[in-house]
Amino acid sequence: MRVFGITYDTGFTSAGTTTREPFDPATVRREMGIIRDELRCDAVRVTGGDRDRLETAARHAADAGLEVWYSPFTNGLTQGELLDFLADSAARAERLRRAGAGVVFLTGSEISLFTAGFLPGDTVEERAAVLTDPRRLRAALPGLPARINAFLGEAVAAVRTRFGGRVGYASLPFEGVDWAPFDVVATDAGYRDAQTADRLADGLRSLTAHGKPAAVTEFGCTTHRGAADLGGRGDTVLAWDESARPVRFTAPVTRDEQEQADYLRELLDTFDRSGIDAAFVNTFARYDLPHAEADDEHDFDKASFGIVKVLGGGRTGTAYPGLPWDPKAAFHALAEYGRGRTRGAQAVAGRPAAH
Repeated sequence: MRVFGITYDTGFTSAGTTTREPFDPATVRREMGIIRDELRCDAVRVTGGDRDRLETAARHAADAGLEVWYSPFTNGLTQGELLDFLADSAARAERLRRAGAGVVFLTGSEISLFTAGFLPGDTVEERAAVLTDPRRLRAALPGLPARINAFLGEAVAAVRTRFGGRVGYASLPFEGVDWAPFDVVATDAGYRDAQTADRLADGLRSLTAHGKPAAVTEFGCTTHRGAADLGGRGDTVLAWDESARPVRFTAPVTRDEQEQADYLRELLDTFDRSGIDAAFVNTFARYDLPHAEADDEHDFDKASFGIVKVLGGGRTGTAYPGLPWDPKAAFHALAEYGRGRTRGAQAVAGRPAAH
């Protein structure tokens, strides 16, 4: 792969709040430096639903020397509101690109679920329910690609008038995206679970078959035993309140950092052999799912895809003083992988490998 990356959440909006509270630019700046210098990532996919936060995080990522995948991930907007959001974000991304940063712009993320008008249902919960009902899903799918591609065609046209770099879209497989207008083919469905393990290779071949750079924009595993078999559904072990905050586990789960670490390394090895251009681990941190070491029943980090455990309660970690988290086993596994890529690049270039 050309790009080893990680997603970085600036705050997914829901129920009047976000998944990243507080959002502190100084912390963001330090975290981007750690992503570059400790994990040895090449790129970061900056996600979220706040325009200013996206731009702030993208700027700090660029300052750290990372390639920026500028990725609005909105929730609850109308299609018109999303078009406005994308056009404004494209202009902000172009300012970064003209200042010398490497920037890829994604025209939204999983819009069929998180934007009204593509699937039946007024809310994301109602639309997600369609996907679990075979009868309703069969009825909804035939017209979905036409609606998706009509919107994306308009979005790409608006973005290209403001942004001069490469353009992609973080898709879901059932959306039926026409990739002709795009420079990059991308999917958020990079997860392997017990049900899809035997189909992952075929999915990757389909991704690269378009003859364009292909990216897995999201893959990962949560931090409890059995999470590898759940893949992208690893956080379904949580019950949430009306304020989009976790309240309890739906069943007892056992913390298992090594399972998360092993899953990420195995998939990175798979992606390295697949011919894709870029892969992004989901995710650096989930600030809304804090770790509670002395209270296992409320250790919501067990359901987090984050590779660091957020401590909460104003506490700071020991590995990076002043930051409100400590690394998990997955952090160290990714750092080892990143160092291996660096050594490999040095060897190819004819330079002595670092020790």
